[in-house]
Amino acid sequence: MDEKDLNAWRKRERERLVAARLALDAAQLRALRTAIDAHLERAFPGLAQGTLGLCWPYRNEYDARFLARRLRERGAQTALPVVLGPRQPLEFRLWAPGVALARGVYDIPYPAHSPAVRPGVLLLPMNGFDAAGFRLGYGGGYFDRTLSAMRASGSAANTVAIGVGYECARLPSIHPQEHDIPMDYVVTERGVYARGTDGLALLEAPKIAPAPAGYSSPACLAHEIAPDYYGPRD
Repeated sequence: MDEKDLNAWRKRERERLVAARLALDAAQLRALRTAIDAHLERAFPGLAQGTLGLCWPYRNEYDARFLARRLRERGAQTALPVVLGPRQPLEFRLWAPGVALARGVYDIPYPAHSPAVRPGVLLLPMNGFDAAGFRLGYGGGYFDRTLSAMRASGSAANTVAIGVGYECARLPSIHPQEHDIPMDYVVTERGVYARGTDGLALLEAPKIAPAPAGYSSPACLAHEIAPDYYGPRD
């Protein structure tokens, strides 16, 4: 499809996927977050040893603040993105509760005066994602420009991009363009997907704690998680 048709298609898909996410209730969001938190902590133990870039939750996105709190207790630093200007890479600034916040694009809070840092890992929200690991955002291209700039810098060449979202956001393809950068990993309530030469592959289910009490897949999901996915019960 040409650029005009692609932009129109992405706009429709974005609106559809955001509407499905907004339809999730508080209990569903909590169950999804708890499952995603568990996958991230167990699959990426190194998160507690470095600087993690995350995003303030917007419109029922995965809320990484709970995970961030636990990681800080174990020694990690956490940072939030700041929009510096149109078509510019984002800047990440240190953040923890108590840091002064200002309101930015979409009225999303960002650290007003904290020092800038270069996270080793970024947790990036996704409106949608496809089988090749490409994410559908809001169309501004900020994260693509940020990853491109980080990876062009020798000091941040190994920045790992982890897309986080829900299974109901899966698409066959977002029809990626030259500027689109795929995620290294995608994490949903189902598990951890690693990107390889053949696209995303679900990693072997880790032996972790049982599913959160009362967990069931939200109505927007097309699958049900196997009861034993979360490993043996205590």
